[in-house]
Amino acid sequence: MHINDLHKWVSKLGLSPHPEGGYFKGTFESEERISDQELSVNYEGKRKLYTSIYFLLPSDDVSHFHRLKSDELWYYHAGSSLSIHVIDENGNYQEIKLGMDLDAGEVPQFLVKKNSIFGSSVSEKDTCSLVGCMVSPGFEFQDFELFTQDELLRMYPEHKEIIRKLAYQQLPSSLE
Repeated sequence: MHINDLHKWVSKLGLSPHPEGGYFKGTFESEERISDQELSVNYEGKRKLYTSIYFLLPSDDVSHFHRLKSDELWYYHAGSSLSIHVIDENGNYQEIKLGMDLDAGEVPQFLVKKNSIFGSSVSEKDTCSLVGCMVSPGFEFQDFELFTQDELLRMYPEHKEIIRKLAYQQLPSSLE
């Protein structure tokens, strides 16, 4: 998917800008809810069993490093492959290529475990990547945490190159 098609995809799918970068739209969500009493995570109130979105990322943007209290399952749909950059709870960094070129090591889906810090990028210039993301238990913005470069560099100085690429220097004022 060429970058020139970005506005067409945003319009046709009804996408809006996402605070972490790129564009998104909720697509499906569970009608059932669950409380943290049945889970190993502390939530305020109840959560939907799952929520799902489209996520479109152009190559001139990144999905900035963030953390969720839930697992997030990523599905490749179209366009360029997408790199998911993950720093797990133990501080280990991993880059996963989401796409359909299995011979090149890409995978069509990947699970980002809860409490991991992660973001994504499109490596092929002038392209976009369309993926789906399902969060379980369901996504709520109160469980979404963005990071600055300074915060992450204090925790993970060994990952400074990717942190400088995917973390905000300063959080946008609308997110503080």
